[in-house]
Amino acid sequence: DLPPAPHIIEALERAARDPGKHGYPGYGGTPALRRAIADYYAARFGVTLDPAREIVALLGSKEGLANMALAWLDPGDLVLVPDPGYPTYSMAPLMVGAEIYAVPLLEERGYLPDLAAIPPEVARRARLLWLNYPNNPTGAVAPLAFLAEAVEFCRRHDILLCYDAPYCDICFDGYVAPSILQVPGAREVAIEFNSLSKSHNMAGWRLGMAVGNEVAVEALARVKTNIDSGPFLAVQEGAIAALTGDQSWLEERNAIYQERRDLVVETFNTIGMPTATPKASLYVWPRLPADGRSAEEVANWLLEETGVSLTPGTAFGPHGEGHLRVSIGAPTERVREAMARLRRRLAEG
Repeated sequence: DLPPAPHIIEALERAARDPGKHGYPGYGGTPALRRAIADYYAARFGVTLDPAREIVALLGSKEGLANMALAWLDPGDLVLVPDPGYPTYSMAPLMVGAEIYAVPLLEERGYLPDLAAIPPEVARRARLLWLNYPNNPTGAVAPLAFLAEAVEFCRRHDILLCYDAPYCDICFDGYVAPSILQVPGAREVAIEFNSLSKSHNMAGWRLGMAVGNEVAVEALARVKTNIDSGPFLAVQEGAIAALTGDQSWLEERNAIYQERRDLVVETFNTIGMPTATPKASLYVWPRLPADGRSAEEVANWLLEETGVSLTPGTAFGPHGEGHLRVSIGAPTERVREAMARLRRRLAEG
C-alpha cells in the first residue's frame, strides 16, 4: 500500500518526459538496468553476476515464474512444488502438460521441505524444484545451511532449482535474508527470481528480474521474446534509481510493516489462534482452533461476521489447511481496525 521513495518516482517522471523513451524496449532490459541489478546483487548479497549472460529483466517476477515452465518443461516432465506455496508454481507446469509432485512444508520443520524424504524415483524424474524464502504464505525463512542442502540435492539429481525471493528486503528484528546464489556452486543449478514490487514498493510498475544460471536465463529470455516485450523504458530508469540510489528509506518502510506484523501477531495469539512471529515477508500465518471447521469455513465466517477478508491456507495447497494467511500490506489504521473487529467478534464467542 506504500509508494516508492520520491527519488524513484522522480527518475520515472524525468524519463517519461524524454520523447526517446516511448518506443519498444529491448526484451531483456537495457544494459544500464542489467548493470544496476548486478550492482544491487553485489552490494546486497556479495554475489557477482554477468549482466550480459546471467540477468534478464521481467515484467514483474510473476511472468518469469510462469514463463519458466515454457522455457524448461515438456509434457510429462515432473516438477517439485512446495505445499503450501504460491499457486503459479503449480499452475504454470500444468498449463504446459507437466506433472506436479507436492512437497509438504510442515510446521515442525520450520516450513522447510524434507528433501531427503522425496522418493528416489521421484527425484530421478524431477526436472525443476521451486523454493520460496522468505516464504509466502507462511512467513518462514531458510538458513543458508538448508539452501546449501537444496543446491546439493539439485546437483545430485540434475534438477533446476528455481528460487523465488521477492521478500528478501522485507526483514524484521535484525534478520537479513540471503540469496540462494550466496551458496558456493549455486549458479550451476539455480535461477533466482526477484521483484521490485515487494522490495521497493513498485508493484504496479511491473518490473522484476531472473538471475543466475546462464542456461536457464537464456532459455527464459528466449521464451520472452516470443511472448512479451521489455519493461517501459521510463520504468527501467525508475528501477535503476531504486536499485542504485539511497536504500535507507527501506528501514523506515520495514518498521511500518513490523508495527503491523506485531499488531496482527498479538491479536491472533490473544484470540486463541497461535501465531509465530515471522522474521520476514508480508504475511502472518495463524493456526486455527481445532473446532472441526475448515480454513475456508473460518475465513468465510469471519468475512461475513466482521467484514475482514483473510485468505484460507488451502488457497496455497492442501497442507495449508488449519491456517489463515494475513497480509500486512494494508494501511496501519486499516489493519488496526480489522484486528479490533476480530477481537470484538471472537470475544462474543
